Order: sequence, then structure tokens, then C-alpha cells
Amino acid sequence: MGKLYTKDSIESLAPLEFTRLRPQVYAGDCTYSTQLLVEIVSNSVDEFRNGFGNLIKIEVNNDNSTVSVQDFGQGFLVNEVREDGKTVLEAAFSVLNTSGKYREDGTYEGTSLGSFGIGSKITTFLSHWLEVQTWRDEKSEFIKFEEGVFKDRVIRDDARIPSGTLVKWQPSEEFFTHTTIELNKVTDLFNTIVCLCPGLRINLSVVEGNKETYVNSFYSEHGLNDLVDEAVKDKELITNRFSMNFTEGKNKLDMVLTYTSNYSLTLVPYVNTGLTEKGPHITQIKTILTRELNKFFRDKKWIKDKEENLTGDDLQEGMYIVFNITAPNIGYDAQVKSTVTKIDMTPFAQSIADNLQVWFNNNEKELKIIADKAIAAKKAREAAKNARERVRENNKKKEKALKFDSKLADCYSKDRGQCEIYITEGDSASGNLKSARNNEFQAVMPVRGKILNTQKATLDKIQKNAEIMTMIDAFGLYIDTKTMKVTYDKDSLRYGKIIIESDADVDGAHIKNLFYTFIWNFCPQLIEDGYIYAGVPPLYKVTIGKEYKYIKNDEELEKFKATIGDKKYTVNRMKGLGEMSVDETEETLIDPNNRIIKQITVEDAAAADLLFDQLMGTGVTARKEFIKLHSAEAEYNAE
Repeated sequence: MGKLYTKDSIESLAPLEFTRLRPQVYAGDCTYSTQLLVEIVSNSVDEFRNGFGNLIKIEVNNDNSTVSVQDFGQGFLVNEVREDGKTVLEAAFSVLNTSGKYREDGTYEGTSLGSFGIGSKITTFLSHWLEVQTWRDEKSEFIKFEEGVFKDRVIRDDARIPSGTLVKWQPSEEFFTHTTIELNKVTDLFNTIVCLCPGLRINLSVVEGNKETYVNSFYSEHGLNDLVDEAVKDKELITNRFSMNFTEGKNKLDMVLTYTSNYSLTLVPYVNTGLTEKGPHITQIKTILTRELNKFFRDKKWIKDKEENLTGDDLQEGMYIVFNITAPNIGYDAQVKSTVTKIDMTPFAQSIADNLQVWFNNNEKELKIIADKAIAAKKAREAAKNARERVRENNKKKEKALKFDSKLADCYSKDRGQCEIYITEGDSASGNLKSARNNEFQAVMPVRGKILNTQKATLDKIQKNAEIMTMIDAFGLYIDTKTMKVTYDKDSLRYGKIIIESDADVDGAHIKNLFYTFIWNFCPQLIEDGYIYAGVPPLYKVTIGKEYKYIKNDEELEKFKATIGDKKYTVNRMKGLGEMSVDETEETLIDPNNRIIKQITVEDAAAADLLFDQLMGTGVTARKEFIKLHSAEAEYNAE
């Protein structure tokens, strides 16, 4: 029987006690103390948006994990005592749900990011100490908290700073795994904030050992367009972006939209300068875009009368859109404000539609580029749907036992992690490998000629290629019908090593490259997880009397000649895989103690992807340029 609760089991905790007991409720992820900085900076940003102070100064001291934020806003009323005996400043940093930002008719008109009256308090509650000083009307008030508890106040005449607030604190390791600030995260945040608030400057310095190790000043001339410039760079497909600025009373909307060569949507939705992830504002803007684009494309006959409308996914392929909505009475799901639960989009909907129509009519050539991209996305979606249906149909037809191409010579070991499979071209080469292998753990599968160049192939196309589909089945891979990617579970992978074995010549290198291209494009995890290898057959066989040795390349041969002295020897160039004897095949390619295999790794996935695209893709210009630049480096290499 479980424990029975008593009256003492039911506790009522004060805000300070509760916040320190469950810091994640208000601070979210407590791995780093970054959220505390975000909360304080948000208040300073609200000051700027309300027309006060265009500079925010931030200093992070990594030696003792202290942080300070100073703004030059209107400041707090100095020594203004409330009915509870606390000054306005003290209450703002210690009494939960205390704010000047709740009411629509208040100073901030209900449109500030800091709308809960929580952020500054959790900074106080979750720090060893917090100090705040405010200046206003030639006076200043200084207060200090220790472990969330008020300790001291100093009031004085002080005209050094016309107005503003300085907050300094030391986050407690009791609540944060790391009390330091995530520099990359706040750098991105500040860069974004100044783009959302043109005219605001944020100065950030990081101090270690009494020295500034990082200094940056964030400022934006062109607002959201600066943010888009940094994000899209040279991937932008159109030259005249959609840009709108709308103001109606307290409601404001800044939006920039463009298209890139990417294959996915990037939507960056801000509400009252806070980045959000979900909410009706996102849904409605997507709906408006889908409706208006389809309407324009039909008017231009780019979509035929009998054709269905393009879907949101079709139209959003490559779309990059960033917006900032300023509106009162926003509802959020939590203090971190990532999900909007309530927002009135009525003031914005018609303005977005009207501005889009003006942009459409003035940029018909740009819209044709967008239409062509969306129509191509539709065709790809339909092809993927057909491929998905084919996968499902094939899965229904599969028997429980694996049935591979009859040319696969499998191994019988149940320890599949120790098994390996050789992929080679043609029956003659595979014949020797089959004869020489240890069939307990070594399998051999021949492919016919050069496999399909998959650099630009769709999944639908590779499903029609018998050689590739046989490899997918043999390796233990499968097509995920949700993502339409080739993938695997490590427990079901049938081989610990997948070895591509080809002749040491240009054709052999081409065969290997086609194989790598297929793996990299459709199942790169095999490379990343270390399953893919290349066999390195020797280039020479050197005979000295009755003894012989294999030499892998010209460099090794020259070293051999330099050490052999006056001994007589003969050098024979090795033949292709199919022309070796079974003994030679076993000694040079099969025997784990003597063979040479090289694990294929990807040090820089992005660079590798670019190289594959240059050398194996449909574009000719990049390939010609690569050959021109590197032709002097070309040499024969058996590896």
C-alpha cells in the first residue's frame, strides 16, 4: 500500500520558494543561464520600442559568471513607495506578476514582449545576488537582493545619467548546469533584435581575466532585409523581394518574403520582437500566401483550369519569410513565449493580401520563377507519392524470407556485425572473390556494369533500378515511407563492412565514385557511421627468386627498388580482378591479414556534397572549372 497523505502533505509555497524549487517552469531549459539575460534584455528592448533609449550595453564576465545589462530608457520612478511598503523598483524585481505592461491603455499599450511580469523576478530568484540601479529625474535608486531576498537600498541625488536602468547579477549553480551564457545563441539573438528594431544598438563585451575577449556592436540599417541578406546569401532566386510595413493604431506588421534555391520553407515569425514557433498567426499567413499565389497563377494561366491548386507545401518550397507582428493582448502558453495561443489577425489579413497583389502585378517575371519552382515541387511530390505507394505495394508482396538477386553469394554467420560484403563489377571478378572468400562471414554481390548516376536521380527513379534496389535489400536498408529516405536500423543491418572492390584503373575509379554517390545522396549515414570501405588492389607483383610480394602503387615500387640492392627481381603489373588467380585474389583482396581496405569517411559533409555535385551532377560549368583548376594535379593513383 502506498503512503497516505496528511494535512502536512499539502504545501503552499511562496513565489520565491516555488521558483527555486521548479526553475524550469519559468526559465525553461536550465542547462545554461542564457534565459535570464534574454528576460532582462527584453525589458530594455521594450523601452526602445516605446521610444526611450537607443543603446543597450551588455557585459558578460566569464570568470565569475556575472552579467550586466544597462539601458537608457525612461527608468523607474525613484523611491516611489507602494501600499505594501516596497518601492516600485523593488516590486518590479521581487513581486511576481508585477508589471507596467498589462493594460492596453498603459504606457506600453499592451504590445510589449514582457507581458507576464515574471522575467525580472526569475532573474532575481535564480541568482546568488542581483543589483539594480535606476536613474530618473536627477535621482537614483539602488537595491540589492541575495538568494532572492531583498537586502539593501540606497537613494541619492544623481544626475550622472539622465535616465535608464543598470541590472547586474550572478546566476546560481544550484539551478543551472552551467551558469555561463551561450555566446552563439545571444549573438544570433542580438543580431536579430536590431533587425527587428532598426535604430537600436546593442553593445556586447565578454570579459575573462580582466580582459575583453569578445566585443561586438549590433546595429541594422535596413531592418528585416538585413536579416534576410545574412540568411539567404547567394541562394536567392528573385531580385525584388516582397516587403511590407503596415500600421493601424497599436497593430503593426513588418514582413519580408523571398525565394531561394532550397527545398524547404524557412519561416521566422516574431511577435512583439519575440521569436515564436507555433500559433494562429503562422497558420493564417501561410493560408493567405497559398490562396493569393494560386489565384494569381490561375489568372496568368500558369495553372490550367482542370488542374488542382498548388498546395501550401508546393508553394513554400524555397520560401524564406520573416515577419514581426506588434499587437496587444497576445496570449502565450508559457513564460518562454514560444507558442502563441491567442492573437487577433483581423487587422493584418486584408493588408497582407492587398500588398501581395501589388507585388505580384509589379513583378510578373519574379512570380513566374516562383510558379515554375512550385509546379516542379508539385511534380516531385506526386512522384514521391507514387514511389511511396510502390514501396507499400512491394512490402505487401515481400515474403518473410529475404529473396535477393540469385547472383548474391551470402555468408552464413549469425553475427552480422562481423560479416562483410564485397560489391564488384561483373561475373568474372565476382567469380574469383566467391571462390577465394571465407563464406562464413564474407559475401559477394556482383553488379552489372556501372550503376545509375544518382546525383540528380529521384527516389522514384532509383526504385526502378534493379541493381540499386538489390543492394538496398542485401544491405538491410529500407525506404522510410514518411521521409522517403533510404535508412536502416543498426540491429537489422546485415553487414558490418560494405566493401566496394574494383580494378585499379580509371573505369574502376568511376565505378567506385558512382557507388559513393549513391550512398552519399540516399543513405549518407552509412558513411558517417563507418560502414563503407574501398578495396585497394595492388598494382604490382614483384618476384625475387621463389618469393614474391605485392606492391600497391608506383611510390611503393620506387621504395622497393631503392632497398633491393643487387638482387634480381621481376615486376609484373597486376591484371584486373577477373584475371587474377584465385590464390592472388585471396592473398590481396580477401585475407583480412594481408588485404588493404580503406574506410570511407566524410570530414566535411558540405564540402563533399559540393564536390559530388560538381563532378557527378548535371551542371557542366562547375565541372569544367574544376577540371581546369586541377588538371595539373592529375596523376594515376591505384588507390
